[in-house]
Amino acid sequence: MKTMTGETIAQMMNAMGEKARAAARLLAVAPTPAKDKALHEMARAIRSSVPEILAANALDIAAMRANGQTAAYLDRGTLNEERLEGIALALEDIAKLQDPVGSTIASWDRPNGLKISRVRTPLGVIGVIYESRPNVTADAGALCLKAGNPVILRGGSDTIESNRAIHRALQAGLEAAGLPIDAIQIVPVKDRAAVGEMLKGLNGNVDVIVPRGGKSLVARVQEEARVPVFAHLEGLVHIYVDKSADLNKAVDIVENAKMRRTGVCGALETLLVHEDIAATHLLPMIDAVQARGCEVRGDDEVIALCENVRPASEEDWSTEYLDAILSVRIVSSAEDAIEHIARYSSNHTDCIIAEDPRVVNEFFARVDSAIVLNNASTQFADGGEFGMGAEIGIATGRMHARGPVGVEQLTSFKYVVRGQGQTRP
Repeated sequence: MKTMTGETIAQMMNAMGEKARAAARLLAVAPTPAKDKALHEMARAIRSSVPEILAANALDIAAMRANGQTAAYLDRGTLNEERLEGIALALEDIAKLQDPVGSTIASWDRPNGLKISRVRTPLGVIGVIYESRPNVTADAGALCLKAGNPVILRGGSDTIESNRAIHRALQAGLEAAGLPIDAIQIVPVKDRAAVGEMLKGLNGNVDVIVPRGGKSLVARVQEEARVPVFAHLEGLVHIYVDKSADLNKAVDIVENAKMRRTGVCGALETLLVHEDIAATHLLPMIDAVQARGCEVRGDDEVIALCENVRPASEEDWSTEYLDAILSVRIVSSAEDAIEHIARYSSNHTDCIIAEDPRVVNEFFARVDSAIVLNNASTQFADGGEFGMGAEIGIATGRMHARGPVGVEQLTSFKYVVRGQGQTRP
């Protein structure tokens, strides 16, 4: 297939890779004030382009409705003035972050007088492949810029008009700061072949791929990528309510974790409740989410204690709903809860509500997820809430980056060695 300019998809994508590599050489030495000016100018451009961005988003939402997308999917793709202001504020927050490039991670002296430092450097050219969330366009572009990395963005086809409109604001910021506009590029076509070209590495010009989306997207990236991948798997999030849990905390946290925004990856999907407090704690928690319109699916013990609960199937325990649906199970012990999480968790975010520090520490030690919490909503699983300004995603792998991927996670390092004429015997 050819693009509107007559190029093939492969030619277009490889040209983008070459432009990104050329921009990488400039960004690697770009001074912090220039990068921060670009971020502030981007925020200004977002605010001044609100009517244009919302008009573009309206086209995307209309197409999604025509295609029968779910309410949760529509919510993830919808922009409004409040969300656009949130995007602008996130850009400004990233500008406030310390520039990681050139910072010293560690340093030491050798007996022979050599002074060795481990210094942060940009990763290189980053490819970000994501679905349905237009804010990722700004978050990913800004974070990569702050860390000195050019980025090639391939957003979901459902929000292509919104992504393009936001991208124009980002490029305006780069231009205003005198930085290369090729530092942030966006794939202009919906054709899935463009993703395939990115996964091949664009003739060696892509250094890492960051996928952010559902199972099928991440599976394709992990299967086909010829470059390293920061995997962002689904958020199959659990909360375990221990027998030592405070009732009021449990009700507030569960309601917020499930219902604040059901379509985010930190939303609660499975609730596990200790049998010793099921009679006192379970019904208030169920009532709280049902009052907000949540459908509850439970095991036989849950159904016996609560009204309007549908039977949970085996599939429910391994489903990321991203919707107002919650699966609930009563467990006999913290050990039982940890075993359930080990079997079904996507290693994204899991939480324990408990006052017993021994049980909390056991949970923290044994639950192998990127983020573990005690007595706090799982909706805090977010780079902005971690003080990172924003995030590209929550990495669930174990290599290099894990948890929210912010500016530090988008850097590598090199060793700087200073001597005074030493030679090796």
